[in-house]
Amino acid sequence: MAGLTEAERRGARLLALLLVLGTAWDLVRGGHPGRVPPAPVPEVRVDSARAASRAMPGPAAPAVLLDLNRASTEDLDRLPGIGPVLARRIVVHRARHGAFRSADELLGVPGIGPRLLERLRPFVSDSAR
Repeated sequence: MAGLTEAERRGARLLALLLVLGTAWDLVRGGHPGRVPPAPVPEVRVDSARAASRAMPGPAAPAVLLDLNRASTEDLDRLPGIGPVLARRIVVHRARHGAFRSADELLGVPGIGPRLLERLRPFVSDSAR
């Protein structure tokens, strides 16, 4: 490095540092021979209603269908996958947009996607009252 200018030396040091960091990143992300991969989780199949009730830990789901248009935040909080924040969002959405005509309208509530909607279907009624 005797024939290099100070700027060229800094550039060479930077390139060497980037090379070392890139190699370390590849080892961390890709794994290395000493790393043991996690054990596979066995798949257990149960019917969808039982799976929905067990999918999320928390309070037990109601025994009867819950009317989305009359349910309080406490009632909604008992549904699988719904916590107090999401229950409050459902009530606010209902107040702003009117009664739910079907369970599919839950997709308009921030935080509820297709997977959670399918988990909730066995526990909510689709009828508007």
